[in-house]
Amino acid sequence: MTRIYSLFLSLFAAGWLLACLPEEGDTNPQANLPAKTLTNQAYGTHPRQIFDIYLPTNRHENTPTLILVHGGGWKEGNKSDMNPFRDFLREQLPYLAVANLNYRLADASNKPYPMQIEDISSLVAYLEEHREEYQLGSRLGFLGVSAGGHLSLLWSYAHDTESRVEMVCSVVGPTDLLDESYRTTTNEYLREMLDLFGGNEELLTAASPIYQLQAESPATLLFYGGNDPLVPSSQGMRLRDRLSELEVAHEFHFYPNEGHGWLGLNLLDSMVKLKAFIDRQLPDIP
Repeated sequence: MTRIYSLFLSLFAAGWLLACLPEEGDTNPQANLPAKTLTNQAYGTHPRQIFDIYLPTNRHENTPTLILVHGGGWKEGNKSDMNPFRDFLREQLPYLAVANLNYRLADASNKPYPMQIEDISSLVAYLEEHREEYQLGSRLGFLGVSAGGHLSLLWSYAHDTESRVEMVCSVVGPTDLLDESYRTTTNEYLREMLDLFGGNEELLTAASPIYQLQAESPATLLFYGGNDPLVPSSQGMRLRDRLSELEVAHEFHFYPNEGHGWLGLNLLDSMVKLKAFIDRQLPDIP
């Protein structure tokens, strides 16, 4: 997934992103709150259970938090992989708080599900416990890439028991672990990732976002490439169709000539659409 991240840095260098400065003369007492960054905060006892949080200036009791979930096939990756997204969000949507987490990585002895979903639940509980300290609201959004997109969708659809998630975005995230193309794949890297879940059909169903989607699920933004060797675009299309059937607010964006990530004008198009979706679905409400 390094290709989909890399252009962000060049976009910053080219000056495409605009700085958003607080207005002078704001009489709101919360306007005195400075921006604050806390890194490598522990939300659990495992060394991987850490996160960074970026608190915006002028935050208030209804400021939303967008949680970033990295990819890496459930078995690798790091929160630093999401730093370009973090920088984009902080520049373009400066009212948001941004939380960027690590989670425990899967291996032969530790299945991704439910372990990684439990880590997200632990982070959400930690944020709730520290809301007063951070001076934030309860509203949440998710943005995940690849395996992180899968985890973002799954937690938002099946594990948000408090209905706090108002939007979720998945970039090339798997939606159906029972997909026939997964069962028969000869791609060794993909087979190694899928084998982490085991072959229990009940577990694979519970771990597949498409089977957990409900009419009450949050607004969903999806991005897929037509030449993705790891996540068939049909998975995104089937989730799109199910979202339509249940009348869940959503957008689906398809790039037929792209793979598991993209650069250039298509990446720029994705970021414009991402910003607009977050602005609409997770707005700043004083």
